[in-house]
Amino acid sequence: MRSSPLKQLALALVAARVGRDAAGGSETDFLAAALESVGGAAEKLPELVQRALEHPRPEDEALLRLARAWDFSAPEILTVALAAAVEEDVMVGRALAFAQMPLAGSRPTLGLLASAFGGLAENQRLTPGQFASGPAFGSGVLMLGNDQAPYSERTVALPMPLNLALAGRESSWPSGVIGGPMLPVSLPESMRQICRRHAEGLRNDGSPVLVIRSPSLDEARTAAAEVVRTLKLRPFFAEANTPLTGLAAWLLLQGLVPVFLLDPAPSEVKQSPTIPFYRGPVLVAAGLDGTIESPGADVINWPLPVPTADERTALWRESLGDTDAAAELGRSHRLSAARIGQLARLAQHQARFSAQPRPGPEMIRAVSRSGEGSGLESLAQLLPDPVPDNALVLSAELRAELEMLLARCRQRDGLATGLGIAAATRYSPGVRALFTGPSGTGKTLAAGWLATRLGLPLYRVDLASVTSKYIGETEKNLARLLARAERTEALLLFDEADSLFGKRTDVRESNDRFANAQTNYLLQRMETFDGIAVLTSNSRARFDAAFSRRLDVVIEFPPPGPMDRRALWEAHLGPGHLLSVQELNLLAGQCDFAGGQIRNVVLAAAVAAREDSGRLDFPKILRALAAECRKAGRTPPPGLAVPKPVPQS
Repeated sequence: MRSSPLKQLALALVAARVGRDAAGGSETDFLAAALESVGGAAEKLPELVQRALEHPRPEDEALLRLARAWDFSAPEILTVALAAAVEEDVMVGRALAFAQMPLAGSRPTLGLLASAFGGLAENQRLTPGQFASGPAFGSGVLMLGNDQAPYSERTVALPMPLNLALAGRESSWPSGVIGGPMLPVSLPESMRQICRRHAEGLRNDGSPVLVIRSPSLDEARTAAAEVVRTLKLRPFFAEANTPLTGLAAWLLLQGLVPVFLLDPAPSEVKQSPTIPFYRGPVLVAAGLDGTIESPGADVINWPLPVPTADERTALWRESLGDTDAAAELGRSHRLSAARIGQLARLAQHQARFSAQPRPGPEMIRAVSRSGEGSGLESLAQLLPDPVPDNALVLSAELRAELEMLLARCRQRDGLATGLGIAAATRYSPGVRALFTGPSGTGKTLAAGWLATRLGLPLYRVDLASVTSKYIGETEKNLARLLARAERTEALLLFDEADSLFGKRTDVRESNDRFANAQTNYLLQRMETFDGIAVLTSNSRARFDAAFSRRLDVVIEFPPPGPMDRRALWEAHLGPGHLLSVQELNLLAGQCDFAGGQIRNVVLAAAVAAREDSGRLDFPKILRALAAECRKAGRTPPPGLAVPKPVPQS
């Protein structure tokens, strides 16, 4: 004999409680029909319920999967079936309202459920309070309404996502998304292999929490989705504020694994949400900073590595379809998988806009230099202008030092390969350089030249945007800045860096303690920073002594000598000036201006030239030089005084 649907059995038990002779209209007819549909004998209902549980109908399989997972009792199973029927069939609600009169409401009450289904309990008796203490309510599959009413009058309902899931329909959950990231990332094969190994670990080692860390949330989400799909399930990406009550049942019915999106700040500890009654794996996609904890579960941290040069080449080839360009880009740019995909999409859009067949390395570098998609704009200022070789006028010794720094940046990815164990241990591919010297000696210009030669975007850190009066916010902003710079391979320029990396002070006030904490965080974070950072300062002595050890290169920019100043004047004046060789030598020999001041003089003289003859001559340069000396609180050198006008006769 074929078993009856649980919905019909639940209605039949309610009909048996109401009785056949109850006065009513369509509602009593509906209940009577439900009882007749299962045989019409109230005394046989417990036996029919048992048969339905042992040999369920296809439409009840999902409900019984929940019941087996958390050991629901027969009354709880029937309650879930009845609560689901209320949401689907208006006549079920009307019949329950009739059965519960004089109470109003079409959802079943604990009193009705206890009296109708109580005979199926082990002790043949079930009070409303006992009914509400079972796992069906504890897991959130069933919810209680009418908070102010007595237990017997409180209503029972089924969350809408669970109702849809029980019916075999796709449903959503508040503050969460089913599926992969909005912008999926192509992962290298080595990373996919690690995803598969983590999936095996999650399948065999109970229920640990796997924390996948990356500066790019899209990359972390893609890796999490790969792990979950290896388990033959689907990921559910949830925010930290996602409602947890009933979530375990919904995940089980939909075949989902939760992936929580958390972003703790430096030194901040965040808890991975604990889902009541959930017994499966949990993943977390997070940034590189902070700590993730999970009470009662082991936490496994997996920071996603930067792809190797060969893997980057393969990713570029997959994105661009150009083997030669892929080899060059993979070798010369240390980018994450997420950034490679992003730059390829942006360059392809630019190529279509420019009516070119496909983007090449130069277009990729141009897009990278533009800073598109870096996410650094709120914390740093992009300096997009390229600095060519002939714009950087330096002594031969200083240029040689910069060329060595350029080589260090280009070779940083595999620099420790083949070296001894002491050199390779704890090696970080980051490059930290300090440029020191008086103002105007070319420190910022040299940083622009370095970024231009490397084909990287240059960002000057905006200290006003980074620093905050609120405790911990400065560290959080710096963490976000450095993580995004690592992800996009941006070159960071810290102008006047001693204001951030200055010496720690003795603690006399609470503010000193917090200022020292910021300095301590910066010193530690810069040591693990695997990007390129250039710091500038007027004096090396202003830096904390512990920071000097963390610097890879220190380059001193001295004031230019006479020959360097002559080259600076010529580079700024250009070919159209009217100054003689003797006048140029006089300027270079007697005026000890640095490059920044020479630039100011030439621009001021150019303004006067545009108003007059349009040509730069010596008198205009002298007047502009005198104005620049007044700005600096100096008098012009004796040989460069402005000639007095000859009086008219």
